[in-house]
Amino acid sequence: MGAHSRKCDWCGSGTPIVRDMEPVNSDYQYWCEECARALVIKGDPIETYRELDGEPIYGRLLDEHCTLKRFYSFARA
Repeated sequence: MGAHSRKCDWCGSGTPIVRDMEPVNSDYQYWCEECARALVIKGDPIETYRELDGEPIYGRLLDEHCTLKRFYSFARA
């Protein structure tokens, strides 16, 4: 199943923008923008991720909302 045909693993309705490359639970790998933003704001951001569709949407969410001084890894295809 391609990224365009799948839905967010959390809400089941949004189009995924990011994939968690090291998920704690393999049932939750693909995240839409709204759910990914909620993770970042909650303080539980995805640490090793791959942006989908080539847009740095998740990277911008980290820049805008993440105050933690941790290292995040953008996984290249």
